[in-house]
Amino acid sequence: MTPDPYLSMDMLRFTTAGSVDDGKSTLIGRLLLDTKSIFEDQLEAVERASQLRGEEYVDLALFTDGLRAEREQRITIDVAYRFFATPKRKFIIADTPGHIQYTRNMVTGASTAELAIILIDAQHGVITQSKRHGFIASLLQIPHVLVAVNKMDLVGYDQAVFQRIAADYTAFASKLSVPSLTFIPISALLGDNVVHRGENMPWYDGPSLLHHLENVSVGASRNLVDFRFPVQMAVRPNAGFRGFAGQIASGTIKPGEDVVVLPSGRSTRVRSIVTFGGELAEAAAGDSVMLTLEDEIDISRGDMIVRSGNLPQASAALQCTLCWMSEEPLNRRTPYILQHTTRQVRAHVDELTYRIDVDSLHREPAQTLTLNEIGRVRLVTTQPLFFDSYQINRATGNFVLIDPYSNNTVAAGMIRRADQELADLKVANFLEKSATLRSPNVVWERTAIGREQREQRHGHQAAVIWFTGLSGSGKSTVARLLERRLYDLGIETFYLDGDNVRHGLNGDLGFSAADRKENIRRVGEVAKLAFEHGHLALCTFISPFREDRRFARSLLPEGRFFEVYVKCDLEVAKRRDPKGLYAKALAGEIKEFTGVTSPYEEPEAPDLVVETDLISVEDAVEAIMAELATRGIIGSR
Repeated sequence: MTPDPYLSMDMLRFTTAGSVDDGKSTLIGRLLLDTKSIFEDQLEAVERASQLRGEEYVDLALFTDGLRAEREQRITIDVAYRFFATPKRKFIIADTPGHIQYTRNMVTGASTAELAIILIDAQHGVITQSKRHGFIASLLQIPHVLVAVNKMDLVGYDQAVFQRIAADYTAFASKLSVPSLTFIPISALLGDNVVHRGENMPWYDGPSLLHHLENVSVGASRNLVDFRFPVQMAVRPNAGFRGFAGQIASGTIKPGEDVVVLPSGRSTRVRSIVTFGGELAEAAAGDSVMLTLEDEIDISRGDMIVRSGNLPQASAALQCTLCWMSEEPLNRRTPYILQHTTRQVRAHVDELTYRIDVDSLHREPAQTLTLNEIGRVRLVTTQPLFFDSYQINRATGNFVLIDPYSNNTVAAGMIRRADQELADLKVANFLEKSATLRSPNVVWERTAIGREQREQRHGHQAAVIWFTGLSGSGKSTVARLLERRLYDLGIETFYLDGDNVRHGLNGDLGFSAADRKENIRRVGEVAKLAFEHGHLALCTFISPFREDRRFARSLLPEGRFFEVYVKCDLEVAKRRDPKGLYAKALAGEIKEFTGVTSPYEEPEAPDLVVETDLISVEDAVEAIMAELATRGIIGSR
């Protein structure tokens, strides 16, 4: 069977942007008309409407303005998409409104574009909105920008006018990151230099607008190196088949390649790539496929399959650029829903670093962001995201924020980098402050019997075993069984549980970030006292923040603080929900609950990880006992 050459043609997605009345609708109508992408009855209807309105020419804007009038009756982030093709290439136009009120619409339409057409009215020259659209194109890292200087017929096709506008915009664009900038003088109304060259501007020797669209390089912004496959759903039509469906966000994949499933970290190999038309020998970015794997692994929507040895970044603290799309201003206390690929997590804006004046490109201090404003923020999420920076991978470097109460999309964001530098600085400041936290006029009193003597008598070393993990992960269950095993071996233990200390010692504390910090500070000091008496202190606390756990570690000598990350997928923890807390938090009855409305920062280098959604409690305890013996805390069994 001979393949259809039309199906193998490449495609260019481009967006159009311009101020009101710059002729954007007319340009799109001209492209559709002159490429014969308009049905005869549509053309006849527009011709009749133009005559009834007394127009001298066919009003090409009527091909698109019917949709626009309907769309702009309310503020949305919807964009009208138009499709047309030539013998050389297929095209998708993202048609966005030009009014400043709809700046956010351009962000939406341009998010997947590889080229942006910015229209400038030759009569008015470069205006604020022209700069705004150029800045957004640069911000979104659209690789090609085409500046179409329209309405040249109204300035007598004056070459000097075109050259002045090109010079002005080039000077502005020099402050931006625009890899490819092209200028074309056109008259969308009369068709000059749109599809055909025309004879009215003999001084212009460049290509027509369509010729440029047909020949510009496509695929430059696609990442074909880093394989990222966000899972949309698991498919199991029968007992003999289990596949994972989704669209490849970036990179390529072949059967037989080694992959890793995130967040579980389980390794396996791709068995086959399945589509409706049969199996593929290779799939690439943009392909909607189903992967089958060699091993049985628990995978669900929101997980990501990546190639082994080529992992994305992972962090719960992110430096991002945010474009605000809601009439309700940014509220830094709201736990927004962050949608990243197919994964949803809760997130809040921890810091608004600055707001960008899109006219001057200056950075301004700000307390919030309002409709259409763009700023740099620090986001903290309840679970780590697996991402690439937007600069190298647009597919895994973008996200949207959703209001949890109205379910409206309120912002679009681009991830710049993980915010580990700031996190480390906060840890250092916290440790420095905590190191001097003591009452005045007191000295440390040593006990009559030193720790070394107690360790010798007990027959084991003293240490603090710190269990951290989400609520419902199994921290207390593992710790209690471990305590029983240690007790049977004659080892002195001291058990500190997160709920128990709040019955008395920490009963005055709530669950704000400050109270959580104080909770761990007090527990760390009590664990230190138990350590000095030669005990193995077992501490089971969610302790969601890295700096708090690092503070607890800093209280003890090197090698005597043993951090056990009791790892469990959040959805599994929610299903367990032994105390019914997740149900209450999701219903809004509990504020600032870790994993729902408050973040959990995973340990970066724990002493041991036990995955209780994958192994039994007994196996987890065995792993901890073996590690304690290996480190010489307890004797060999």
